[in-house]
Amino acid sequence: MISKNLQKAILRANQIQPKVNSFPYLAECLRQEGIIKNIWHLPSGDSFYFSESESLINPGTPLIGRVGPCPTFDQAALIKALRADQAGKITFSEFLTAAWKAGVIRYEVDFIKRQVTYFSAFGEEYREDYSAVTLDKKTTKNSQPLT
Repeated sequence: MISKNLQKAILRANQIQPKVNSFPYLAECLRQEGIIKNIWHLPSGDSFYFSESESLINPGTPLIGRVGPCPTFDQAALIKALRADQAGKITFSEFLTAAWKAGVIRYEVDFIKRQVTYFSAFGEEYREDYSAVTLDKKTTKNSQPLT
């Protein structure tokens, strides 16, 4: 069930989210499908999705190809990557790479609290709230009914 909900949420988000500040739209689509949390692991790119009763792993594309040190946490570099992503200036995969280079090894999205927390290898963390958005439950930006 969670895999169908995830697919439905991503499809809907792809149809309605704007290029700039698109994440809150994806997050709301996921929340409306009963997904309460999402955890990303870097540099593996693996992502986990959780509902109240189920979980799902989506194996990712690794960001690095060999053994090496974890980058040192750089909050300013992380914030720069976040703002570039929010402005639609970089792709999601570019954001993941920039977050990794800023020392992020994991981040968690809480769709109920509307918060994202970024974690380093040595316990540093950075948290941001994201804004709530209201979605029209019946139509997409192309005015097509959702099924």
